[in-house]
Amino acid sequence: MRVTFLGTGSAMPLPDRMQTGLLVESDDRSLLVDCGSGVLNRLANTDVGYEGVGTVLLTHHHLDHVSDLLALLKARWLAGETHLEVVGPTGTKRLLDGLLDVHDYLQGRVDLQVREVTAGSFEVAGFEVEARETRHSTDCLAYRFAGDGGSDDGTGDDDGGTDGEERAAAERRDFVFSGDTEAFEGLANFADGAAVLAHDCSFPDEVDVSNHPTPSQLGAALAGHDVGRVYLTHLYPHTEGKHEEMLASVGNRYDGDVRFARDGLRVDI
Repeated sequence: MRVTFLGTGSAMPLPDRMQTGLLVESDDRSLLVDCGSGVLNRLANTDVGYEGVGTVLLTHHHLDHVSDLLALLKARWLAGETHLEVVGPTGTKRLLDGLLDVHDYLQGRVDLQVREVTAGSFEVAGFEVEARETRHSTDCLAYRFAGDGGSDDGTGDDDGGTDGEERAAAERRDFVFSGDTEAFEGLANFADGAAVLAHDCSFPDEVDVSNHPTPSQLGAALAGHDVGRVYLTHLYPHTEGKHEEMLASVGNRYDGDVRFARDGLRVDI
């Protein structure tokens, strides 16, 4: 499995951080997770491209996670693609219906399939996924993607890769994305044993915030849990210039491998 961070920013994007979006690939399968502003452009810069992504999985419906959805639909239509599937929590159909009511000229341009999911296990775009509710200001799901089995193909835990590519430990297979959430024990349990966890860490410790975690809160939640590598994402401008102190703050309670995600980073699992 390969995970590409298309957007690692927030509702206040930075010049080098678009809003939230991840591309998950395995063999000939591809899946876009969230589709915030700027993600379509990042997707166009991948080998898969927007032509190759027929399914979007949403964590929740805040604007910085969905604002490029109709832009994606239109781009696929203009590129001659005939379908798009959007999967997400309760209310996803209402969201798409509302967007298409406003932009009614896009209705019927592609075969749009909408599916709503809840906490539990399901399949999407050929991936086996488990969902868990998070703690956010609206209904939001975290997702765990089952990695491929099989023997070690040489993917080690070195930072080998080139041009923004990193590799996770070969003996671990799963990828977990927190969506937007406070840090809490239940989500840390959900991620236990995964190769990679991409977790919301929106603000440094000095910001008093709810619905998102600070580094010290995340470190406390992860303490005692076993995750191959943690990537911090959903970063507000408040985190600029504070990466080292944020990593130190997480590390005060959690002794695992923690790094900052960045737009364009590819991680092979």
